[in-house]
Amino acid sequence: MDNYKPIGIFDSGYGGLTILKEIRKALPQYDYLYLGDNARTPYGTRSFEVVYQYTLEAVKKLFSMGCELVVLACNTASAKALRSIQQNDLPKIAPEKRVLGVIRPSVEEVVSITQNGHVGVLGTNGTVSSLSYVLELEKLSDGKLAISQEACPMWVPIVENNEIGTQGADYFVKKNIENLLVADSLIDTVVLGCTHYPLLHHTLKKFLPQHIKIVEQGSIVAKKLADYLKRHPEMETRCSKQAGIKYFTTENAETFDEKASLFIDDVVNSKNINYL
Repeated sequence: MDNYKPIGIFDSGYGGLTILKEIRKALPQYDYLYLGDNARTPYGTRSFEVVYQYTLEAVKKLFSMGCELVVLACNTASAKALRSIQQNDLPKIAPEKRVLGVIRPSVEEVVSITQNGHVGVLGTNGTVSSLSYVLELEKLSDGKLAISQEACPMWVPIVENNEIGTQGADYFVKKNIENLLVADSLIDTVVLGCTHYPLLHHTLKKFLPQHIKIVEQGSIVAKKLADYLKRHPEMETRCSKQAGIKYFTTENAETFDEKASLFIDDVVNSKNINYL
């Protein structure tokens, strides 16, 4: 359909559904197309080159399916692939289309709310090792922030295996938070640098001191996307508005539908897609 121009939401698996959930709350009128590369997840442990290659393939696929605008609802893809795609690939393959990420909006929020300039980042190994949050935070604050990071490799498996609220989840969340606060006891703001982590919100609240603010990406990205569309009417008018949603996965659709319910308040009927 020529008039079907959904906003594409891409993630390496399920976590981006937490971003989609908040975007649809804020902007329910648009059509959306969600693509999870579950066949090749996780991205967090892969090299820059591999993540870039996988992400570019997904972006091209979403473009071919009618998307004019794609949101990389994946911190690893945003960290390791977004800039290269924006600067090197889009001018050649689709100069009129756009690809946005989730790190910059999150960083802008952190800078605006920290009171003492001591910030913590909780993320996957890939996001932490990329230093993307550190670099963006330093850039936006002119190097005035004290930034500490903690990689939390067990948190994604805990969420995806529905172990939230168990003793095992408590153990790993407590351990990682303690590590972060040992690095800097003055932290007053923590950003959740992975889209799975909001599902651990209650566990985090249990172990984080009450005065520390938690920055979750979903509502922030939704707010920033709404602002982006207002500021870019040439893009906004190209996005179709029939309030539809389609889900695709590179793995088994039945498995995807079952696990997706952990991340989004919706009945998910996905289709398998093979572009690999």
